[in-house]
Amino acid sequence: MLLHPNLDVETPNLQTLRRNLERGTDEIKAEALQQVITGTLQGENYEQLLMHIIRFVMPTRNKSLKKLLLFYWEVCPKYAADGTLKHETILICNALMNDLQHPNEFIRGATLRALTKMREAEILEPLIGPVRDCLEHRHAYVRKNAVVAISSIYRSQPQLIPDAPELIHAFLSAEADMTCRRNALNMLTLNAPAVAVQWLQENAQLAASFDELLQLAVIELIRRSAQGFAAQKGLFVRCIFELLNAPASSVKYEAATTLVGLTANPAAIKAAASCYITLASKESDNNIKIIVLGRLDQLRTRHEGILDDLVMDLLRVLATPDLDVRRKALGIVMKLTTRRNVNDVVSMLKKELNKTVDSSDYDKSSEYRLLLIQTIHTCAGQFPEVAADVVDLFLSSIAEFGSSSASDAIVFVREVAEKFPALRTSIVTHLVSSFLEFKTGRVIRGALWILGEYAESAAEIRDVWTKLREAIGELPLLAAEQREALEGASGLAEDAASQATSSAPSASRRVLADGTYATESSLTANAQNAIKLETKPPLRAVLLHSDFFTGTVLASTLAKLVLRFGALADVAASEEGKSRLNALRAEAVLIMAGIIRIGQSNFVTTPIDEDSYDRVLACIRALEHMDEDSEVLTDAFISDTQSAFTRLVKGEAARADAEAKKTKSERAVQVDDAIGFRLLAKKGGVSSEDNDDLDRDAEVAAGTADSGSRLAVSKLDSVVQLTGFSDAVYAEAYVEVNQYDILLDIMIVNQTNTMLRNLSVEFSTLGDLKLVEKPTSYNVAAFSFSSVKASIKVSSTETGVIFGTIVYDGPGTSDNHCIVLNDIHVDIMEYIRPARCDESQFHAMWTEFEWENKVNMATTREAAENLDLRAYLRHIMKATNMACLTPDNALAGDCGFLSANLYARSIFGEDALANISIEKPTDDSPITGHIRIRAKTQGIALSLGDKISAAKVSLSTE
Repeated sequence: MLLHPNLDVETPNLQTLRRNLERGTDEIKAEALQQVITGTLQGENYEQLLMHIIRFVMPTRNKSLKKLLLFYWEVCPKYAADGTLKHETILICNALMNDLQHPNEFIRGATLRALTKMREAEILEPLIGPVRDCLEHRHAYVRKNAVVAISSIYRSQPQLIPDAPELIHAFLSAEADMTCRRNALNMLTLNAPAVAVQWLQENAQLAASFDELLQLAVIELIRRSAQGFAAQKGLFVRCIFELLNAPASSVKYEAATTLVGLTANPAAIKAAASCYITLASKESDNNIKIIVLGRLDQLRTRHEGILDDLVMDLLRVLATPDLDVRRKALGIVMKLTTRRNVNDVVSMLKKELNKTVDSSDYDKSSEYRLLLIQTIHTCAGQFPEVAADVVDLFLSSIAEFGSSSASDAIVFVREVAEKFPALRTSIVTHLVSSFLEFKTGRVIRGALWILGEYAESAAEIRDVWTKLREAIGELPLLAAEQREALEGASGLAEDAASQATSSAPSASRRVLADGTYATESSLTANAQNAIKLETKPPLRAVLLHSDFFTGTVLASTLAKLVLRFGALADVAASEEGKSRLNALRAEAVLIMAGIIRIGQSNFVTTPIDEDSYDRVLACIRALEHMDEDSEVLTDAFISDTQSAFTRLVKGEAARADAEAKKTKSERAVQVDDAIGFRLLAKKGGVSSEDNDDLDRDAEVAAGTADSGSRLAVSKLDSVVQLTGFSDAVYAEAYVEVNQYDILLDIMIVNQTNTMLRNLSVEFSTLGDLKLVEKPTSYNVAAFSFSSVKASIKVSSTETGVIFGTIVYDGPGTSDNHCIVLNDIHVDIMEYIRPARCDESQFHAMWTEFEWENKVNMATTREAAENLDLRAYLRHIMKATNMACLTPDNALAGDCGFLSANLYARSIFGEDALANISIEKPTDDSPITGHIRIRAKTQGIALSLGDKISAAKVSLSTE
């Protein structure tokens, strides 16, 4: 039953309420009694109606009215002005006693529940006997509520029922209903843990046969008693081990969580982890899977090396179709992979990868395939012994992958070729054999770069050249396309003439059913052109699709192959080698010139851009002057590019090692760290990771966790003044931002000498904020204060605004007053977290996201005097809470220009990208440039732009 004030109906006066209570029907009495209850809660004085309710409402047999009476007995004033109990309470006590002996079990149970809200010893004392008698009632509903009532009475007034623990212990031993036993065990756990532990000793062997509710109560008992009854730890551990095999999932989860807090024994940790894995594999709810996997990841962090043997069991979770669950599971798998199990893990991942190739659901399988490829990539980078098998898998299947998956696979192959020189020959051989199967520009560019860098012997260069000629097609490029176009045009003319000849004797022009002439759509011609391009060799088709970036990579690859072939000793020493070199040189120049001519022709939709034109022309000139400047050109095309990629790979490895060492050092315990003994410390003085998680979960739920930081930063820092000191009502709010909601604790002070009636605080929100529950209205006495709590749900990352008013009624019946509150701004930085992604993912998201916000940057000379570009970048990163993806070696040096990519992710899974391009030509010049922000939603892009603008202003004013 829910009681709430009806703001649309005017509150009746005493005479109306008195008349309704005396002469009304049961429905009218129930409505009047509800108005009395809500008015009493709001501060109205209805003491004169107490006897009327006792006389005219209490004798009723209506169950709903009796329920309302129980609520009224809870809130009605029971003490006189001198502090003594009113005489009318004897009648209340008598009514409660009659209800406790009522033949209807619902009335008995409801009355027992009402007794849990009463704390007056004078009322409770005469009711102890009937309450004890209810423990033997035939109906379980009455018995379970009797246990709850005895527990409440024993906590508030233990002298009234001193033998309650023994009474409940005897009841627990004789009771058969599991719900009643659960309530009894909870009562003993809270009030007499020694008696509860004694009962557990007597019934530990039967714990596995208990009902789910009673098993959860047993786990709660063990949690609360583990520290106070250390001698019974063995009993507790044995009991928890039995509950790990319980059929109920909730019991399994709670038992595993409790077991981790009881002991750090490796066998217990493995048993708890196995239970988590079983739950993640068998539960159907994806949210439960993610929560359980999060617990498993925390367990892995605390106990490194213990769970490595369970990695194959964890891979069973990949059978779940949800991609988020798979991503979470694969993240844990990678952290559990060692040299002992890496072969098994990679073998399992290869099987999963083959399943995605054969899957009919392309969209889901492509995303899952990309995730598997990235995981295998990371695994092979950490454990080189599996790199060869992984490369063979990727090269044999890369033609069947999608665009993004194939791109990631070719990037991995390129990295392996750099790290492991012994595999370069086999990689080149595989790429040559499967090159004609590559269709996308990104994969072709990666393959061309690998072939140009790592084809070193004369035989490899000849094989690569032959395959590239096959992939290009007939030369010259433009002449071949023109001849094909002329042949196609003549064929169409002949077909048209033959059709005209065959149709001349017959009917005239064809007319459709609607009276129009039949025509050929231009879409048909476009489709025919697309079909023609699909039948062409891959490199030729890519060039005709206006992908001239791939053309520049092809030109660079050809130049590298010619220069490397010319540098071979046997080529320079023989006439045959020189003639072969000249042939390759001439053919390469012919191909490069064909790329430029194709780009300037009408066969492409977009002409060649200036950068691609200059790059191809530079390769042509390099081959033209290779006899005079062979050493310089070899350094520029071969040595410098390979050394640059080597530095990039080493920089990525160094950054990964630094992050791993940082994470390990944060968890490491130093030899001189203080040892905390829980038994010798005051309450809350020791924080042990091996304690049970119940208290921590309760602290997080209550918002009291991380008390150390709260002592350092006072709550007053989060107080927002809502009204002025001269207003009739002063209001201020303490704003507490949690992950997904905002809690407002508002203090209301009445600064007038009259009571403010029906005072309510009305909130409205701007942005993706939603008021969960509207605060109720109430009365505030003169010069008194009250507290209002409101909860606001946050659904996305953007700067939100909370605004509202205070509305109340004045002394007169028609006086209404309104006070406008100051706005409360929600900071976006509460939800932004630094994150990392690879370069391909960053560029893919940059292309996909449609919202962009460009912020121009300009500092004063004074602000930039002692500030370099890297320090300015760190200032922006600190202001936006974003991570820098650009390697440190790329930011090194002092050239007066800096460009870097920044990335962050919100707690809602929203991505935020930024590119900063700034310059400082001289030491005394200001820093200028711009920052481009991209996001999937407009709110986060605008909010980050505001943060950057504020950071720019704060730097200028320092």
